[in-house]
Amino acid sequence: MTMATATAVLAGPAGVGGPVEGEALVSTQGFNARYDLDRTRGVFSRPAHDLYGQSCAGKIVVFATAKGGIATSWALLDLKARGLAPAALIFRETNPVMVQGAVLADIPLVHRLDPDPVTTIRTGDWVRVVPEAGRVEILRRDGARGKTW
Repeated sequence: MTMATATAVLAGPAGVGGPVEGEALVSTQGFNARYDLDRTRGVFSRPAHDLYGQSCAGKIVVFATAKGGIATSWALLDLKARGLAPAALIFRETNPVMVQGAVLADIPLVHRLDPDPVTTIRTGDWVRVVPEAGRVEILRRDGARGKTW
């Protein structure tokens, strides 16, 4: 991990998983690992989703909410086994089933952050997620590649 200084910090309750850095992919919609993704390619495949056609693989993905039921757990585990899982999941609000799936698939997850992650983080930002501390740091804004602020 880099030791860059954060340009913004979002804080909330402790999450699950280990710290990770990566490029953000932000959605204003909810997320269901089973129905929103083509798990064989790691690409959002539901045409009505605002991330349609984009890959979640290796991205820190930000969503408004978690959707769906128990199939989320095995769908996240399947993505992880294929090397197509997100690097981390950030939600305004999630549910116990999504947390269970993240733990099973070893994908860091945080939620209930202040300020709102959906409106604060932008697609392309470079972020650090520190679940144990309930913290997300924006290290570099999209368009500022190669620079840290």
